[in-house]
Amino acid sequence: MSERTDGRPMSEGTTRWGILATGGIAGVFTRDLLAHGHQVAAVGSRSPAGAQRFAESFGIPRAYGSYEELVADPDVDVVYVATPHNFHAANAELALEHGKHVLVEKAFTLTAAEASRITELGRRHGLVVMEAMWTRFLPHMAHVRQLISDGRIGDVRSVHADHTQLLPADEKHRINDPWLAGGALLDLGVYPISFTFDLLGPPVDVHARATFKNSGVDASVATIFQHDNGAMSTTFSSSETRGTNTATVLGTDGRIEIAATWYGPARVTVLDPDGGTVDESDRPVTGRGMQYQAAELERLLRAGESSSALMTPEESVNVMATMDRIRRLIGLRYPDE
Repeated sequence: MSERTDGRPMSEGTTRWGILATGGIAGVFTRDLLAHGHQVAAVGSRSPAGAQRFAESFGIPRAYGSYEELVADPDVDVVYVATPHNFHAANAELALEHGKHVLVEKAFTLTAAEASRITELGRRHGLVVMEAMWTRFLPHMAHVRQLISDGRIGDVRSVHADHTQLLPADEKHRINDPWLAGGALLDLGVYPISFTFDLLGPPVDVHARATFKNSGVDASVATIFQHDNGAMSTTFSSSETRGTNTATVLGTDGRIEIAATWYGPARVTVLDPDGGTVDESDRPVTGRGMQYQAAELERLLRAGESSSALMTPEESVNVMATMDRIRRLIGLRYPDE
């Protein structure tokens, strides 16, 4: 991969992507791929008409009316899995069994057991399995990690982040459908929870509370974690109210504030203990910013590496294990577990 002078990652265009599913997130990802030189070879949907519409929208050469046809295409190297959460594991397994590398939308799977199963399958086949936690790969997040590594705020003592959206209340909507693993935790909470892993590692102690909708899905989830070094983190996610969507990292010598919307490209500010601004940085990103995770996966393939240090399969499994633990604490179980 080369780097453009404006900071945009550009693909060499030799890795051939297949898009599995044609929902909103698939469209955003495909748009970012094509805008940054990536090659999208095919798309698969549950219906020929849906696949054809998507292919025509983005100029994709081949459209398949089933996922089985997509993963069987010899001219597809990597499959991006963009189905609802409870189909991620089965769809990833299908692609892996056909020799395709996979980039699986977050939340990675429904459970840690599913996550372990597909990561082990990838290892057995010598294929890359990566969670599409696109936030981890963004330039401003690399900047945050560097600031911490450089000791700019001293020792990190706590991390705080929220992901709150005012989403449709219609019980037929995917976000409110328990049979599609709807709810705030998997759709929204995974962002700040994964963020705490990124900066502090997995929690050693987990507390959680939640509220629920009439359909049975979680409406809001709050967590408190304690991490191995004694640091604390808090997260809040909700699908029924929109908040600040900011994040703060508190250290012994200052703090880092990530402006709204922190999990997308955002301004990063370093402040001293008295609240004075020490450093402020914007890292411009074109599009949504989902091209960075694709560029990293392509780098792995060129280098012959099996996983990215930015989002290892093992960490994805550990995040899902913590999500399982949260669900036990709040009493949330999906119908098809």
